[in-house]
Amino acid sequence: MLRCFMKIIVCIVFVAAFAAAAPAAEQTGSGREAEIREVVMAYVKQKTANLGCESRLKRFSITGVVSLPEGPLEYEVIAPQQWEGWGNAGITVIARQGDRIVRNISLRIEVEALANMVVTVRQIDYGSVISAADIALRKQDLSAVQGRYLVRIEDVVGKKARTTFKSNAAVRSDQLEKVPVVKVGQLVTIVAENERMRITATGKAKSAGAEGDTITVQNLDSLKELPARVIDAGTVQIVF
Repeated sequence: MLRCFMKIIVCIVFVAAFAAAAPAAEQTGSGREAEIREVVMAYVKQKTANLGCESRLKRFSITGVVSLPEGPLEYEVIAPQQWEGWGNAGITVIARQGDRIVRNISLRIEVEALANMVVTVRQIDYGSVISAADIALRKQDLSAVQGRYLVRIEDVVGKKARTTFKSNAAVRSDQLEKVPVVKVGQLVTIVAENERMRITATGKAKSAGAEGDTITVQNLDSLKELPARVIDAGTVQIVF
C-alpha cells in the first residue's frame, strides 16, 4: 500500500527540554502537537519549494489524543501521491524511536499557498482583447485556481478572452486565444526561402490565423494550396 504514497522523511531530534515537559513515561498535549506541526510544515515547505509560493497551515487537526514516549523521536510524513502540497489533505505522521514505530498519527490539514499570478483588475467581457491595463500580478491561493495560472503579463496581453472574467480573477491559458491577424480570403505575400534563395508570391488565405499559427494559403499563380506560418498581418512564410 505504501507504493501509492509519496514519502518524505523529516527527522527532528528534540532536546531534553521537550522531554521534561511531562514527568510520566509518555508526553501528551500541546508539546508533542507543536513538534508534529513543525514537522508537517517542514514537509509542506519542501513539497512546495519549486512553486515559489508562501505557505502556511490554515487547518491542523489531529485525530485522537497524541500520546508519545519521552525522548528523541523521528517523524515520517506520508501524504497522498497526487497531493501537490496545497489545499486539503489527509496525511499520516509516523513517529519512531530508534527502529521502533511508536505511533501512526492521522491528521487533516489545509495549506494556503500564495503565489504571484496574473489576475484581472476589472471585469473583462467575453471576446475582449486584453490590455496591460486590464491585468496585474497579485498573490492568490493556489487552491482557488486548482494550481492553473499564468505568471507573465506578456503571456496575456493582446490575447482574446474566451470567457467573461470577473474582477480579481486569475487568468489561465485555456481561457485565452490568439487574435487572428490574417482573415479568410485576405491577400497575403507568400515568402518562400532557405539559406540560398528567397521567393515571393501573392496568395490568398484559405484560413484565419494569428502570428505564429500555420494556415493554408493558395498561390494565385499556380493555384496550389500550401501550409504557411503567419509572420504578420500581410505576410506568411513557407520554409523549403
